[in-house]
Amino acid sequence: MGLEERVAELERRLAALERGDRERDGAGGESRTEPRLPDGDLWALGLLKSELAKTGSPGGGVLYTGSVRLPAGERYEWQYGALTDGLLDADWSLTAESFAALGHPVRLRLLHEILGGWRTTAELADLDELGTTGQIYHHLRQLTGAGWLHTPGRGRYEVPAARVVPLLVMITAAGP
Repeated sequence: MGLEERVAELERRLAALERGDRERDGAGGESRTEPRLPDGDLWALGLLKSELAKTGSPGGGVLYTGSVRLPAGERYEWQYGALTDGLLDADWSLTAESFAALGHPVRLRLLHEILGGWRTTAELADLDELGTTGQIYHHLRQLTGAGWLHTPGRGRYEVPAARVVPLLVMITAAGP
């Protein structure tokens, strides 16, 4: 990415942040209702179709993206797109370990709590309904082995930056 593109991207992000501050501030600095994404407008799909037209791929593609601020203040912006033909030709069994790691209610709760700011083994062990310390370690190892967690320090866990938005996308897709 060239310097001009990088500056343009920074200006776009700054403008978005400034817009967000103005939308949150009401008269006298009072907080207004949080903005919502449009329900019926397929704006992201329109942009994806425009980009797909440039590739000439007849099979189409998928895109997921997100801009996230966690309760502890971390910010993540991420997007990923793939062409449908490549996805349909891939060996899906290679993703089984990653999905299996998410297939337990305690592991999902651990991820939820870690994203919420509970990061150490001691903090997680204090939470109700997660089992014994040994059981918690077992689940943390499963999540770490599948790449859903990493350990930046002894006894401390985080969801890797590149996994925050994909995890929230999967939760959204599986939701009611």
